[in-house]
Amino acid sequence: MDPLSPRPLQPGQILARGVCRHLLSYDFVPVEEFSPERGKRVDIMALGPKGEIWVIECKSSRADFQTDAKWQGYLEWCDRYFWAVDAEFPTDLLPSGSGLIIADGYGAEILRMGEEDKLPAARRAAVIRKFARDAARRLHWLRDPQS
Repeated sequence: MDPLSPRPLQPGQILARGVCRHLLSYDFVPVEEFSPERGKRVDIMALGPKGEIWVIECKSSRADFQTDAKWQGYLEWCDRYFWAVDAEFPTDLLPSGSGLIIADGYGAEILRMGEEDKLPAARRAAVIRKFARDAARRLHWLRDPQS
């Protein structure tokens, strides 16, 4: 299979596309399916113009949310944490204190900002370096998928 041929998007990936489009309007650059460390994979990590780091988890259904036992481990990797869900999602299930984004495949809206808990400087620097390297690696792969 050609690695550049489009594949149908899963429901969470459709939400992620809309969220990423919206984040760009805040001058945040997103990377989907980012791994801040071995064994962790966030749906979206976004880097802001002042070095802010946001993590956004996309949940396409109640069951998807209820089976996610890993999300609290992502809090130590960001300044703000958000849930992205569609308009039909029962938002009362989501923990208070975290941000809320309503999204579809074309856009999104931040309804509630996540509480800010600034990363320590050393952690921030390490995350930004990994973010940059992963983004550059992905860009290179698009140019040369055989490398």
